[in-house]
Amino acid sequence: MAKKRIVTTTINGKETQFLCQPRQTLLEILRDDLALTGSKEGCSNGNCGACTVLCNGKAVNSCLILAVEAEGAEIETIEGVAPVDGLDSLQDAFLQQAALQCGICTPGFIMSAKALLQEQPDPSEEDIRFNLAGNLCRCTGYDKIVRAVQDAAAARQQV
Repeated sequence: MAKKRIVTTTINGKETQFLCQPRQTLLEILRDDLALTGSKEGCSNGNCGACTVLCNGKAVNSCLILAVEAEGAEIETIEGVAPVDGLDSLQDAFLQQAALQCGICTPGFIMSAKALLQEQPDPSEEDIRFNLAGNLCRCTGYDKIVRAVQDAAAARQQV
């Protein structure tokens, strides 16, 4: 058995340390050890996007990242998106547009959309569809999700 490693990282703005085996994924640590269960395990091979988190501001599939690779990184999960006093504009737009059903894919879509809006505050529909192509939804279809991201982008422009 390989020696466990201590990893120091920042998760949702808080410095965090955890102990992990070199083979453990970031998703495993987030869900099983840190009780951050918002990121979902959909496929475990990077095809569905349900486990998407932000790592240093970029959307990544946490099922494909080894936990030891998080050393020194800034990780943001769905639990870190909402401000203390309510919902983020993306979360609110998803609710308003009914862009969710079963909820398995929703955290990943929101995290991917957040990364997109940080890079492109006013993306075109084509940009949104392209950037969310790594996230799969089996319930709602994609039009409501795209409209939610468009609404969130518009709301952020007004602030």
